[in-house]
Amino acid sequence: MTETRTAAKIGVLVPFTNTNLEPDMELLRPPNFTVHFQRMGGYDVDKIPGSDQMAGLGASDITHDLRMISGIRPDVVLYGCTSATLTHGPSFDAELAQQIKAGSGAISLTAAGALIAGIKSVGATKVGFSSPYLGEINAQAMEFMARNGIETVKCADVGRELGNYGQGELTPGEVFDLACRADHQDAQAIVLSCTDMRSVEAIERIEAALNKPVVASNQAMVFGLLKALNQPRHEALPGRLFDNL
Repeated sequence: MTETRTAAKIGVLVPFTNTNLEPDMELLRPPNFTVHFQRMGGYDVDKIPGSDQMAGLGASDITHDLRMISGIRPDVVLYGCTSATLTHGPSFDAELAQQIKAGSGAISLTAAGALIAGIKSVGATKVGFSSPYLGEINAQAMEFMARNGIETVKCADVGRELGNYGQGELTPGEVFDLACRADHQDAQAIVLSCTDMRSVEAIERIEAALNKPVVASNQAMVFGLLKALNQPRHEALPGRLFDNL
């Protein structure tokens, strides 16, 4: 019998300008998992990533991308852009996950769907929401959560337009400040939405400062895949979310 070198292979579809999802996945993955990436187009690098642009990414044809990532015979495929499906709504997000599952033969998780599942796993129904998005996408994100039974009691954004590279250039310190501005006495958890924001590095500092669980896009996707594969917590995983494995 041939001995395999890995317990599971994780395929990740990632927007082509995203610079932080790959490092985050390397930080978070179990030591016996491998992670493989396929970059997606479907948007203009020179335009501000507003609602129309992100909706366009979500609706773009990923047939080629699925064929490429299927080449590794993945156990799980992650759709690594939160706003691309937040802008369309929960039904679209669920349908895309099914499309990816059908096209890859793997368990499929979207960033937006994983974020909702993570919020529910920490028992939160009221959250503080923070992101690097433009206001319109934040409104759509809050509606997405509301349709999943989650109320946003406070929303914080960076207060300026960020280009496709600007989101990824926010420092963990800036992410910490953003999260603190999203806090509210009624918020049971803090949500950090965006796979290109350096949230993972700030999670434990935020939780220590606010004494509330943090649910972030990349963290939530890893939580979802570990739960789907019945894997235990390992030492590199930050945040109270992983207490629920």
